Amino acid sequence: MITILRKTLALLFVTMSTTAIAGSPLGESLAPMLQKVLPSVVNIRAQIKITDLSTLNKIEKSRQGQGQDSDNNGQIPDKFLSVGSGVIVNADKGYILTNAHVVNDAERVIITLSDGRHFTAKTLGMDKASDIALLQIQAKNLAAIVIGNSTDLKVGDFVAAIGNPYGLSQSVTSGIVSALGRSTLGIENYENFIQIDASINPGNSGGALVDTQGRLIGINTAILAPDRGSIGIGFAIPSNMAKSVMQQLIAYGNVRRGTLGIGAQDITPELAAAFNLSGSKGAVVTQVIPNSPAEKAGLQVGDIITTVDGSEIKNANDVVNAVGFVRVESQANLSIIRKGKPVSLSATLSDPKKRQEVNIEMNPFLYGVGLKDFTLLSPIHGDVKGVMVISVSEDSNAWHSDLRAGDVITSVNQQKITSIAELQKIATATKDNLLLNILRGPGAVFLVINKES
Repeated sequence: MITILRKTLALLFVTMSTTAIAGSPLGESLAPMLQKVLPSVVNIRAQIKITDLSTLNKIEKSRQGQGQDSDNNGQIPDKFLSVGSGVIVNADKGYILTNAHVVNDAERVIITLSDGRHFTAKTLGMDKASDIALLQIQAKNLAAIVIGNSTDLKVGDFVAAIGNPYGLSQSVTSGIVSALGRSTLGIENYENFIQIDASINPGNSGGALVDTQGRLIGINTAILAPDRGSIGIGFAIPSNMAKSVMQQLIAYGNVRRGTLGIGAQDITPELAAAFNLSGSKGAVVTQVIPNSPAEKAGLQVGDIITTVDGSEIKNANDVVNAVGFVRVESQANLSIIRKGKPVSLSATLSDPKKRQEVNIEMNPFLYGVGLKDFTLLSPIHGDVKGVMVISVSEDSNAWHSDLRAGDVITSVNQQKITSIAELQKIATATKDNLLLNILRGPGAVFLVINKES
């Protein structure tokens, strides 16, 4: 079975063998460029503490996938070694970019430079959602790579992948850009991958993907593989995305994403025709959340988003990525098409945690609960009028009080209700506990929802 591999464990990712530069322009060599770039790629060894059995199981599977036998002698280890790669992006500061999964939960991170020097690194910050981490070492005479503009990439461009496969240092493979904007792979929360055919394998997570000029245009991250070996389908995080995360990690030590508050959909040829659009690029707004930054900015259902902060929007995933890297309380500038006319809007993104806190304060009993008015002539319950529960968030008070989707609320605090409006009116006036009578399947039960879960 073909699987996506995020190399989170020891020797778990992206390899490059020192084979000939396949696919390079005939008669040309990448050697001069690589001589300048190779010193900026480092080997990373992170000592990870095992905190649960699921982590241990992943280690054993990775060892088996690499043809290694367990050497634990029946004992459960408490640590393991994660081996990956990194890229020096600032020589003066000693900044190194890598994947978050390489150093996540690391007690100690050792950096080995191309000249053999070893340093203990400090983790300045990481963003698991994009799988980017920023390390720092105190060292002199470092060689930093030039960060390129990944939006300039085109399918067919020649690239080289550099890293430390299976702990082997300074290895290179090459190929072409096979595809751009790969998403919905389930590897990260924010996906806009560069797909490459350069051979990459376990051990090179965080390694450099460079163009023929030696500029960093991606961070190698995952492969599509049947048996943990390369079949020529690899994925790299675009340099622009990595740079955006790095800037926030340098400034704040974390990435705090704001929320816009919309639903969006890809534009198919049929939708393009229905909206009288000349092409299928962009994303159509399908929902605007009440009291959200989008509503306050004037965004409407049916608007076509074409750019966010100047970045072209080709599909709905582009909106997720573009908004996802705008820091909370910052302004996002949107270009839209509304009924065939261009419109510019600005929205100040809100903190999703603060928004949730406000929602909880306004509706402590029923926050996170989706409802709809409901009527039914039931052979068991007779003529039912009430409110049906459509969804319940698992972190809500209602969930912890055992309210579930499919329940039908017929009374609140021993008062019969027939609509959401009646339910909300009683809930708003309630101070401590909300008593619900619900129909569930063929029976009925009482539930008590407390303000404190």
